[in-house]
Amino acid sequence: MDHDPGLTALSALGGFFVLHTGEPPRASLPTLARAYEARDADVKREVYENPVIFRVRKVARGVRAPELRVAASIAHLGFAARLWSVALGAAAVYGRVPDLDPRLLRWDADASAPDELWLTEVRGLPADRIGAVVRDGHLLPLAAALRAQLPISERLLWGNAASALMGAVRQIDRWAAANGRTEAADRARALAAVLFAHPTLAGALDPVTTRRRSCCLHYRLPAGGLCGDCCFDRPPHSRSPGGPRPA
Repeated sequence: MDHDPGLTALSALGGFFVLHTGEPPRASLPTLARAYEARDADVKREVYENPVIFRVRKVARGVRAPELRVAASIAHLGFAARLWSVALGAAAVYGRVPDLDPRLLRWDADASAPDELWLTEVRGLPADRIGAVVRDGHLLPLAAALRAQLPISERLLWGNAASALMGAVRQIDRWAAANGRTEAADRARALAAVLFAHPTLAGALDPVTTRRRSCCLHYRLPAGGLCGDCCFDRPPHSRSPGGPRPA
């Protein structure tokens, strides 16, 4: 990573893997540390007083979510996918992960990938620090912020995190196969196996099918349906008695 301070090689893996580096175009953008700490701000008045809830409300409008917890799940799933993609992609390509300390990452909650995140200082860490970087540094405080302000299941959020991680693994597999980088895919899968063994993610996915064991609530959207790794075989309103229920 020291030889590529701009993390430019990540762009080959896809937009979700891209991470802007340096100072963002607007110096007023909050850090993720500040975003995770915000509570109960008037988000209708000030965009960046409470970036997490602002993002949830923005997603809710975009997908016409029937309630905020549905939008919160979808926003969380997308953000978890961004974080896992950047970290695991860097580990696969460089053999190291960038230090994604929330105090170094600035977030534009009104933008979409890859323009929402800016890493103000690039410093590499050993690849085996990926759990501490993403899970402990981001997913835990993000879950705490969401659950302190909205009625959303912790099990659902860790199901989202597991699903997002598996999605990153699959994309790295596809890129590696197309570019003759089998060692990168092997490195990503080895790291992911350790992450999936952690108590927060253990059991979140079926070990054989990799389908998740909790529901992200996507089916509740007006134009919803089942995700590719959904725990349901059909939307819950048509499930048979005794079938699985959403988290």
